[in-house]
Amino acid sequence: MKQFDTKLCYGFFSALANPTRLYILEQLYQGPMTVKQLVEKLGQEQSMISHNLRPLTRCNLVRRIREGRTILYQVNKETLGPLLETVERHYKEFCGGECPRRAGR
Repeated sequence: MKQFDTKLCYGFFSALANPTRLYILEQLYQGPMTVKQLVEKLGQEQSMISHNLRPLTRCNLVRRIREGRTILYQVNKETLGPLLETVERHYKEFCGGECPRRAGR
């Protein structure tokens, strides 16, 4: 079994360990969006959305796409697709309803 790198894992999971970032990913999973569209969907300030996009783009969980003067944000489904499938499978097979299921917007 391969050893994991604690610092690498901490950085990766820290980018995900924030409800606002998860809500951003949830929205972007449906398709690319601008910051303005995310602000409208999530009902948060533009600065809060931009602040939370930074770690997601730094980890390449979200990609910036420039279309003229517009910047779209797009989720990296190559990484997140398998990760979300693993999380869902783990929850169903091993948590037995014991893992916390918090959601609060």
